[in-house]
Amino acid sequence: MKKISIVFVLFISMLLLAACGNDSDESNNSGESSEKSKWDEIEESGKIIVGTSGTLIAASYYDGEEETEDQLTGYEVETMREIAKRLDLDIEFEIIGVDNVMPGIKSGRIDISSATITDNRKEDFDFSEPYNYSYITMAVRESDNSGIESLEDLKGKKAGGGATTIYSQIAEQFGAEVITYGNAPNEAYLRDVSDGTTDVVINDYYLTKFGVAAFPEFDLHLHPTLNFHLTETGVMLPKGEDKLREKINEALNEMREDGTLSELAIKFYEEDSSVIPEKEIVEVDDLDI
Repeated sequence: MKKISIVFVLFISMLLLAACGNDSDESNNSGESSEKSKWDEIEESGKIIVGTSGTLIAASYYDGEEETEDQLTGYEVETMREIAKRLDLDIEFEIIGVDNVMPGIKSGRIDISSATITDNRKEDFDFSEPYNYSYITMAVRESDNSGIESLEDLKGKKAGGGATTIYSQIAEQFGAEVITYGNAPNEAYLRDVSDGTTDVVINDYYLTKFGVAAFPEFDLHLHPTLNFHLTETGVMLPKGEDKLREKINEALNEMREDGTLSELAIKFYEEDSSVIPEKEIVEVDDLDI
């Protein structure tokens, strides 16, 4: 009898352990399936947090002396505001340096940001469809083009820029020394080129055009012949957040179809950067970006 009782107790214990294991598995599976996506979190809060520099004339800048959110504007900023409006969300801008954007998205400090779409970046982040098309140019000294007549002439030059931008990557690829500034305004970068502290700023055509025009007292101009590498800008978001990407693309497609993107681009850039430029642009082989 004792042996039968012991066997019976062991049998019941095994059933209880199995049941506990199943409950644990079901709990784990339930936890995994109920994990919220980034879009779920944003929709629940009713707010999307956007990283932006606030220092780029025509794209993201303060239109006034006070650096308040209601004075923050530009093509990038107003595009983000319109996306949020169409998704029925409030928007909060986080002023952030370009080198902190990608860490900011990974850490959750910001939800999204505007960024140039590259193959390297797509390994770690997802992007919306492009909303801005441009190409790369250079701000150089008007008196002598800073001694740069070709990309090969960048070797040994000093280029001002953010450490993680594609523009700095290109400068380094052609042998320039990159001088980083953090989230500095256009004036700091461009003044240093003008006075010879640095030699060149490689950047987006539209940003460079308006940056140079804002400081006519500087010895600066856009390089007259070096226009290269078509670029596409989209909304950068965390990897694998398909629902969020889908929602942003829906808003952007509406904006493209009803002309809002074109209107905003022309308002801030004086050209329609929402379409591929017709200008002849030289493509550079083997750019590792």
